[in-house]
Amino acid sequence: MQKMGKQKNKTASFSFWNWVIASIIFRLILIYFPKNLNLASRPEVSTPLTSFRRLAEGYWLKQLSMSPYAGFSFCFFFFSLCPTFFNFFFILIRQKKEMYLIFLVFGYSGSMYHGSPLLLSLLGPLTVKRIEGQPNHLLYSLVSVIADVVSAILIRATGKNLRLAYLRSLESLDIVQQTKASGEFFKILSPGDAAALIYLWNPFTIVACVGLSTSPIENMAVILCLYGACSRLVPLAAFGWVIATHLSLYPAILIIPVIFLLGCGPDAPPRKLFLQKNNKEEVLSKSKLRLGFSWRPITHFAFWALLWSAYVLVLCGISLKQFGGLWEMFKSTYGFILTVEDLSPNIGVLWYFFAEVFDFFRNFFLIVFHVNILFMIMPLAIRLHHRPCFLAFVYIAIFSMLKSYPSVGDSALYLGLLGWFVNELADIQFSFFLFCGYVGVSLLSPVMHTLWIWRGTGNANFYFATAMVYACLQIILVVEGVSAMLNHDRKLRNLATSKPQDAKS
Repeated sequence: MQKMGKQKNKTASFSFWNWVIASIIFRLILIYFPKNLNLASRPEVSTPLTSFRRLAEGYWLKQLSMSPYAGFSFCFFFFSLCPTFFNFFFILIRQKKEMYLIFLVFGYSGSMYHGSPLLLSLLGPLTVKRIEGQPNHLLYSLVSVIADVVSAILIRATGKNLRLAYLRSLESLDIVQQTKASGEFFKILSPGDAAALIYLWNPFTIVACVGLSTSPIENMAVILCLYGACSRLVPLAAFGWVIATHLSLYPAILIIPVIFLLGCGPDAPPRKLFLQKNNKEEVLSKSKLRLGFSWRPITHFAFWALLWSAYVLVLCGISLKQFGGLWEMFKSTYGFILTVEDLSPNIGVLWYFFAEVFDFFRNFFLIVFHVNILFMIMPLAIRLHHRPCFLAFVYIAIFSMLKSYPSVGDSALYLGLLGWFVNELADIQFSFFLFCGYVGVSLLSPVMHTLWIWRGTGNANFYFATAMVYACLQIILVVEGVSAMLNHDRKLRNLATSKPQDAKS
């Protein structure tokens, strides 16, 4: 029996790595297509924060001893309000290049690059290096492929930790055999393998990788943070959290699930469930779970987070010493995120709203939209504190939906993490509807964008309608996911509390 179990594990592991290698080959094939299928220009893939072209622009400016934040960004919102003038602009492009150049100068304002100066130093040189006879930006694409593979490996390792914690919780409650006998118990899949393969083969992940977006790097930092916290590697968790926050700002709210992971351990049923037995001390002695909250790893995390933050700020200050220092970086990155200055179309809803809202109300609605994320943090933390990894998934899905400049790379992250909970969320409702909705939006969004921008037979409402549907799908996924998780906890509670009565009868 043991030999058969080992052979099954080897077969499963071999099959997993086959799928990983296949995903790498598939990405390389797409990279060798002409111009990377023009995915880098798609608004669903590239945003002002993740665009490869803006990264190359910032590096080019820095090489010319200019501030990387001193470029120009296109005022696209004017065209969203006036599509007739937009068509006239393209007529000028085709007929009179001199008029196009003159208009180009007046059609730009503000800065072009809004990312981290560390990315300029690490990835900037890859934007100009060429290998003769190979596709342009091949080295940069290989970095994205490596980031995806590393993220999948970390997701798999974290999933294994969650599976062990899940099995330990069932054993501690002594309900494994009971759930099998009652038919309520479904076969425990390997959430690590499922989540890793979902992340690798998700079309959103592949598109973000091939489209030369910086989203794979940001996702890897978030996953590194969760892996370090779940494995109780405090310096690694702090490093991932600092880098993820530095690159995108929104992952800062993940500090709450990280604290729960370090203080209480991985996901488990509610701890009061272990105290509902008749003999409390006997259950606590048998339980392998830590029922208390440990503050020691939290203090270590705070120390390492401050240390890594200081290190990152020093590196950024050195990099921007001649270009305005850290204040210039804060204004052009975090300030750009919070003020929603760029109104170019994306799969979010803020660009259209702030293109239509009166300037007098702009600051008010900026506060409303950003505080909306903060309002959801504490209620979810109170209700899901015993499941910190699932709480992190919910937080990531929420800020991926409400952030200023969302992309499909953000959705690829939380959809991949959803595989961690294939056992707990087996009874989630509207799963087929959600799957068809994501597929439909993925197909319709490029069509609506083409009808609006290139064909001139549509308008901004066409594209914004797909963004609204996409936001509604994410809302349904979060609501139904939380509901399914709470229902799963109720099933475990009913099984645990009904066992003594069944034994007496």
